[in-house]
Amino acid sequence: MEEAISRIIAELEELRHSQLTPSISDSSLSDLQTLLDNTLDDDSEPIDRLYAELSAKSLSPSNLVSPLASAMDSGSPNLSLVASKVYLSILLSPNSPVLTLFTPMAFLSLLRSIRRCLKRRPPSQPRSGESSQEVAANRKRKTGSRGRSSKKRGRSRQEGDHDGEDSELDTRVLFTVLERLELVMKLIHLDRFPDSLKSLVQTVAEIPVMAIEVCTNSGNYNRLTDFCSKILLEVLRPEHGDEANTAAEVLKSLSPMILQCKSQARIFALEFVTIQMTNVANRSDGVKKAMVNYPRYLVVKAPEKSEPRALAVESIMEVIRIMEFEDQMGFVEYVMKMSQGKSNLRLLATDLIPMLVMSLRGPLDLDSEDGVKDSWGFLTKDSRSQPVLKEVLGIGSGDKGLVNELLRKRCTDEKAAVRKSALILVASLTGLFGSGFHGALLKTMGMACSDPLVSIRKAAVSALSEAFRKSPDESVATEWLHSVPRLITDNESSIQGECENLFLELVLDRICRYGSIGLPHNRSTPNGSNVKAKRFEMEFESLIPDGVLGLLREICNREVTPWVKKICTSLGKKNKLKNKIALGLQNIIRTSESLWLSYSMPIEKWTAPAGAWFLLSEVSTYLAQAVDWEFLHHHWQLLDKDGTGVNTQSPHVEGDNFEEGEDAESNSVAWAGDRVFLLQTISNVAVELPSEPAAELAHNLFKRLDKFNMHSTEVKAHVKALKTLCKRKASSPEEAEMLVMKWIDPLLNEGSKILEKCISKNPAAKRNCSYSTPASKRGSSKSKKEKALSRLLTQAITAVYTIGSLVIHCPSTDMNNIIPLLHTIITSENYDLRLNKLPGASVSFRETAPSLYVQAWLTLGKICLADEKLAKRYIPLFMQELQKSDCAALRNNLVVIMADFCVHHTALVDCYITKITKCLRDPCELVRRQTFILLSRLLQRDYVKWRGVLFLRFLVSLVDESEKIKQLANFLFGNILKVKAPLLAYNSFIEAIFFLNDCHAHSGHTDSRGSRSENRLFSISGNDERSRSKRMHIYVSLLKQMAPEHLLATFAKLCAEILAAASDGALNIDDVTGRSVLQDTFQILACKEIRLPSSRGSSSDYADIDEDGDAAASTAAARGRAITQAVKKGLIQNTIPIFIELKRLLEGKNSPLIGTLMECLRVLLKDYKNEIDEMLIADKQLQKELMYDMQKYEVAKAKSTTAQAVASNQKAHGFQSPDASKVGCGKRAQDNAELASAMADATAAATVRSVLKEVNKGIMSPPLNGSSVPRLMSCEKESKHRVDRRMEILESLRKRQDFDSDEEN
Repeated sequence: MEEAISRIIAELEELRHSQLTPSISDSSLSDLQTLLDNTLDDDSEPIDRLYAELSAKSLSPSNLVSPLASAMDSGSPNLSLVASKVYLSILLSPNSPVLTLFTPMAFLSLLRSIRRCLKRRPPSQPRSGESSQEVAANRKRKTGSRGRSSKKRGRSRQEGDHDGEDSELDTRVLFTVLERLELVMKLIHLDRFPDSLKSLVQTVAEIPVMAIEVCTNSGNYNRLTDFCSKILLEVLRPEHGDEANTAAEVLKSLSPMILQCKSQARIFALEFVTIQMTNVANRSDGVKKAMVNYPRYLVVKAPEKSEPRALAVESIMEVIRIMEFEDQMGFVEYVMKMSQGKSNLRLLATDLIPMLVMSLRGPLDLDSEDGVKDSWGFLTKDSRSQPVLKEVLGIGSGDKGLVNELLRKRCTDEKAAVRKSALILVASLTGLFGSGFHGALLKTMGMACSDPLVSIRKAAVSALSEAFRKSPDESVATEWLHSVPRLITDNESSIQGECENLFLELVLDRICRYGSIGLPHNRSTPNGSNVKAKRFEMEFESLIPDGVLGLLREICNREVTPWVKKICTSLGKKNKLKNKIALGLQNIIRTSESLWLSYSMPIEKWTAPAGAWFLLSEVSTYLAQAVDWEFLHHHWQLLDKDGTGVNTQSPHVEGDNFEEGEDAESNSVAWAGDRVFLLQTISNVAVELPSEPAAELAHNLFKRLDKFNMHSTEVKAHVKALKTLCKRKASSPEEAEMLVMKWIDPLLNEGSKILEKCISKNPAAKRNCSYSTPASKRGSSKSKKEKALSRLLTQAITAVYTIGSLVIHCPSTDMNNIIPLLHTIITSENYDLRLNKLPGASVSFRETAPSLYVQAWLTLGKICLADEKLAKRYIPLFMQELQKSDCAALRNNLVVIMADFCVHHTALVDCYITKITKCLRDPCELVRRQTFILLSRLLQRDYVKWRGVLFLRFLVSLVDESEKIKQLANFLFGNILKVKAPLLAYNSFIEAIFFLNDCHAHSGHTDSRGSRSENRLFSISGNDERSRSKRMHIYVSLLKQMAPEHLLATFAKLCAEILAAASDGALNIDDVTGRSVLQDTFQILACKEIRLPSSRGSSSDYADIDEDGDAAASTAAARGRAITQAVKKGLIQNTIPIFIELKRLLEGKNSPLIGTLMECLRVLLKDYKNEIDEMLIADKQLQKELMYDMQKYEVAKAKSTTAQAVASNQKAHGFQSPDASKVGCGKRAQDNAELASAMADATAAATVRSVLKEVNKGIMSPPLNGSSVPRLMSCEKESKHRVDRRMEILESLRKRQDFDSDEEN
């Protein structure tokens, strides 16, 4: 022992005389460690003797600190850790002068040694002259003799030759260091050393992260984290400073671990915060305050990517769960405010709200029977807490509900991730509450099903389907049927599959449940037909619950029917339809009939549930064996009541031919529709029919067709069913064709006879009718003739439609006898005009029988579809009638015919496409919508090309008066054309500006004179606000389709082809349309849609579509930066000089467009304030003038806006006697107006002062008594233009207004 102390004293004496501060040797460290180990075993004599020897040699204990600190900072990690252990042991030794030995620098060296030992080190590199094989051998010897490594520590570190054992961590020494560091914290108060305290917290907080790569043993890692937890708890003692600040520093240091991916370090940090610090917070108000604010800090630090954000939300909820109820409610309010903030906060709020609803405990103070508060949320089925929670959230309170309104806004948020999260939240809340969402939110979810992003559409379908599952409300089912089934035509195959599965689950599976329904017993039958009908409806709905009857009714909606047909077809082809579906539909119809008869009501007034026959007709194609023939035969006999009290005549009769009541008429229409679907079902299951009933049915169908007294829809169904029966019962196609022709020829012959008879009795066919003497008017004979003529006309209409149906099903039918008759009908007006010269002598079928006239055109069109030579003769006639007809129904049908011609006879119709587009401006909404849909389909299938003025004429549909047409146009331009023809909007943008303004004042913009009158029909010319807003809406829609590089090119084209043309005189701005074009250009350049997303240096907008695409996001960011540089270059080279020249031109003409130009220039330069100096570096004076003009314009605009607001406020309230209850409101409004006026004046004053300082380069004018006589420049050296400009500036300075403001700096 004496020798060890002597060696230590001798080395300290040597170090004291050394000018440098070398570290203590390894041997002295070993001696000190041995000495201190003996001291810590309750024997203080060794350390006392060391202190005595130090005193005898005039050495202080502080002389040990510097060598030890140097040893901790240098050398290998293990030896540095040993030095740290020795230093801590000295501080813990008995009678140790702690305040003398502890220094902040030595403490920092201690923390650095701990960090260095935990860092991963690369494998040992071979020394000079040592081969790699020797290094590997040394590594093997090292791993095999780890126990002998402690014997080699005596070698001096100054030799710089350390073996490989130093590269491995000795966890026992580290554990000892951390254990003694905890003990030292009880001796030293770090409130005097805040930097040391902060470094200690940061180091200990990083140990669990760094130790993951070093400690492979889980036991060692857990022991290490236990030491870290104890040290951090010691830090939180009040002796080390303010507890709130210390706790905040600890929480801040643990935040990276809590927000990182799942790991052992994250588990440690969460457990320490939620358990250890919570216990401390119960005793300390400062720590509690830090804990309350900690979730808000995590919200700010939360990442935006989806997976890290989800972990952040989970961590935040872990902290929230251990907080008290009042603090939890405070955080809930904070989250609600977040939903009104920036996009990242809104996104995080939508993730936090469902977690808060799910996780908070006992907020409603509803105690269970055992006195323990239950939790509420998704895991709770407590019937007491849910209604109260529903009321608190405002769900079910309509538009006034806070959550409803919040969700509605977030479902339409500009950020895709926010929309998706909001829809997921709606689905979760629906799963909890089942119902209660008002119509606006349902409409919003329905609109989200058409979102451009696939992920948003999937989320919307999921949310709306969850609402449909949980809610029995019919409005939810209606919105679902109008939004989800249409996605069967979606471009994404996964959405199509999901749509099919949801329809099978939510619609068809519900119908399967009613395969067997029995009528209740002991039923009482009321008296009175109205009472019976109401009781019938109530009882029937009770027998068929779950909203199935409402579903069937809504399926019949014409906007839903096409999608239901496609879904049933797709499910049938995939063999997903079950026989139970057909059985359920049959049972529903049977039950309705039986229940009706049980009330003793006449069967003639019964109708099957709406939609039942339609759905059965669709599924029967694939479920033929499940449909009972007896069931079909019974209802065919029931519905086929010809002449037994039920009206089956065609409704195409003019005049008062139908005198039945409204109930009878509606009943007749319903039966006619059911007969159509029943016939379709029969044709679908014709293969399964017995031969004798099939023959009898075919004979009945032919007899009904031969009478020509059915509705048009029934005619089509009868023809189709009869043809199907013939084909499926024939043994060969030739036999089937022969059977079909057997009944087609008699029908054609009978139809032609009826038409000849109708034409012969029509006044238009009697060319000499105007010269005949009028017959005596006898009432009875006239009545009989009118009725006979009416019946004949009805038969003729049905005959014409029947002929058209026969042509569609049998194109090879001979129509030579029919075509002249149809030609006579459609040309009756022209025929009479040629032969009858007297006024009033011409009476055509257009006037006497408009329905027959329309049907004749339709049938002739169907015949032309099958005969190209005939089509070539009649297509000009069709176009002529389309242009001059005043019947909207006929124009609509002619548009459909021309669209079919375009498919079958494309070359013949191509030259008439521009004339067909005129129907886009038809006065009838139905014709416009039909034209838009048909032409859009032809364009998508490439039967028609986007060339000429076709695209430009389609643009007006974006601002059509009909909301449905506008929705269709937005979908066409925003979804279909954006993918199919992405360059179309860019290539036609400049031309669209001239086209919509009907401008021909540009020397380079030429148009054929023959088309000007037609183009004027599609223009939206005018300088009124309504016309400008319509044109601007079209421009914005086109800009939204463009890629960033196309926006840049469009910006350049606008400046080069319009602004430059106006400044050069190529565009005549004296013309009204030319001024409108120039004004539209200014507004386009100033709108936000033409500004590039990357112009602000952010690429977050590109990452909205795919949050996880790091490579795509980085590529988009680089692309955005390149585009930004191009924009700056374009502004420098082209835009600014053009604007300056155009401004001077407009000033010379005193044009009112100066204000629009300045507003546009202000918006453009607002995003490039830092680059204005670079753009105008060649002309500083021009820069000052431009800035001065812009700022003066802003000041004038702000003051005028404020003055108008104050004037309107005074006008509204100045001449009214205020109500006693509204005095406070009026005073508040007046105070707001005064405040706004004062703020505007102050802003104006500050702006003008800044302008003047800019002109003077920031140097204020000197006082007059201190100024010397100026030295004037000669006029020869200064141009007249410069002198005038300076005089204008000086004059403006003299006339500046004094503002009463005390904010001079």
